[in-house]
Amino acid sequence: MTRFIAIFAALLLAPPVLAQAPKDAPKAEAPKREAFRQARENARKACEGKPAGEQRDCMRRELCAQSKDPAACEARAKAHAERRARMAEACKGKEGAEMRTCLREQRTKDRKDKGSKSK
Repeated sequence: MTRFIAIFAALLLAPPVLAQAPKDAPKAEAPKREAFRQARENARKACEGKPAGEQRDCMRRELCAQSKDPAACEARAKAHAERRARMAEACKGKEGAEMRTCLREQRTKDRKDKGSKSK
C-alpha cells in the first residue's frame, strides 16, 4: 500500500516538473525571433498589393535576400514549392476529409521517399 501511495504521488508531481522548460530558453531565442519578425514585416510591406501567387514568390525572394545564405534559402524554397505542387496535383479535385487524408498520405510518402534517397 505504501508503494502504491509513493507511485501515485510521483505520478501526480512528475508532469509539472517535466513540463517546465529551461528558464533561459525563451530569452536565448528572442533575438532570432525578433529578427525574423522584422524581416517578415519588411517583406510583407515590399510585397503588399500583389496577387496571391505572385505575393508568395515575392515574399520568398524578399525573405531569402535578407537571410544569411540567400542561395541556400532559395534552394530550400524551390524544393518546398515543388513538393507543394506535387501534393496539389496528386490531391486535385478532392475536398474536405478526403483532401486532408490525401495530403497526409502524400506527406508520408514524401518523407519515406526522402529517407530512402538519403540512405
